[in-house]
Amino acid sequence: MSQTTHADYREVNFDGLVGPTHNYSGLAHGNVASMRHGGLVSNPREAALQGLAKMKSLMDAGYAQGVLPPQQRPDLGALRSLGFTGSNREVLARAAKEAPQVLRAVCSASSMWTANAGTVTPSRDAPDGRVHFTPANLQSSFHRFLEPETTGRVLAAIFRHETHFAHHPVLPATPAFSDEGAANHTRLCGEHGEPGVHLYVYGRQAFGSGPGESREPQRFPARQTLEASQAVARQHGLATAQTVFAQQHPDAIDAGVFHNDVIAVGNGPVLLYHEMAFLDEQATLDELRSKMSTPLIPVRVPSEAVSMEDAVASYLFNSQLLSNPDGSMTLVVPGECQEREAVWRTIQDLLLAGHNPIGEVIVKDVKQSMRNGGGPACLRLRVVLSAEERAALTGRVLLTDTLHDELTAWVERHYRDRLAPDDLADPQLADETLTALDELTRLLEIGSVYPFQLG
Repeated sequence: MSQTTHADYREVNFDGLVGPTHNYSGLAHGNVASMRHGGLVSNPREAALQGLAKMKSLMDAGYAQGVLPPQQRPDLGALRSLGFTGSNREVLARAAKEAPQVLRAVCSASSMWTANAGTVTPSRDAPDGRVHFTPANLQSSFHRFLEPETTGRVLAAIFRHETHFAHHPVLPATPAFSDEGAANHTRLCGEHGEPGVHLYVYGRQAFGSGPGESREPQRFPARQTLEASQAVARQHGLATAQTVFAQQHPDAIDAGVFHNDVIAVGNGPVLLYHEMAFLDEQATLDELRSKMSTPLIPVRVPSEAVSMEDAVASYLFNSQLLSNPDGSMTLVVPGECQEREAVWRTIQDLLLAGHNPIGEVIVKDVKQSMRNGGGPACLRLRVVLSAEERAALTGRVLLTDTLHDELTAWVERHYRDRLAPDDLADPQLADETLTALDELTRLLEIGSVYPFQLG
């Protein structure tokens, strides 16, 4: 490992660009916002610009900000694998007539929520001194199961240097190893360059537990298994002393908390969480305290302050918690937090006025994403990198003023400002998307990563 200091490490938030087919099809079972807004007309251009505006504001505030490209949609290859034949126009027309829900699935822009792209272990924690990546298999839903292959190519294209980066295969796409990525993973530490403890949160055990040892949700599916979390930790070489595996409260899942990042967010030594986040709250905190070298700072939000309904509707916990040079932290929340009186009061009274490092709250408008069930934290994949590792990145993926302006112009050239689910069968939309993505890979200088570019 190269000689680096704690100060050399920075957390880079790689946000996913919202794709040109951003639409409201209500595909995500268990995601209350997605189901509620299914069928509405979306605005892909506004969605992408809202995401870019969030990235730009955080970059301007001094935070390291990266960009990840969207997936190729519609996924015509997936339609052909399901028996739809002919030209692109014929494939889309037949799918729209015979299997409209399948067509909607292969047009989903869900890859914008890069918290689900994979799980990342910083070089500071890995035994070989490299940054480790495992793309999530996302096997719980068909529209997301289509993502991992391209995600793996994108990550391998950007984090290419084998001296610094290690890439692992996707876990078997079976219910036993259901993996939703970093949305169920939190790294807790002192500073980013100090050793960390990895909190993996799962919803169920696949290979059985003894009577009374665990419970499963009854209304909505648990998307992450213990076995998947354990497998990722093994892939990355993490030792028992570096990991904590905690079960998500099944009642929270049934209330619409489909990922842990909808009910808890951690950064540095701070764990901000709702009291219903974990099935065994005390045991989870005790194990974290026993393994962390820096004292844990738990910030607990009780149900009396914020109900489960308000937590899910506002996405208070699906916020970004960011470290500042002076040791304080900034919480980036969606605008919906201001619309819920109890949530906004809790932010002012419990978080900002409490005994914790959170000293500032920034409100961001990401309504287009929120209506599909993804807040600020869903939109980013956190990657802790040393200065040497940042210098080893391939392409133009770290945001600058110039890149922001170019991406904004790219969106305005290629994106529609109105898209209804019925529009997804339009073959012109497919052509527009391929043209846009081909241009994007040249703009980001990441090479050929899409199926249509690889033949």
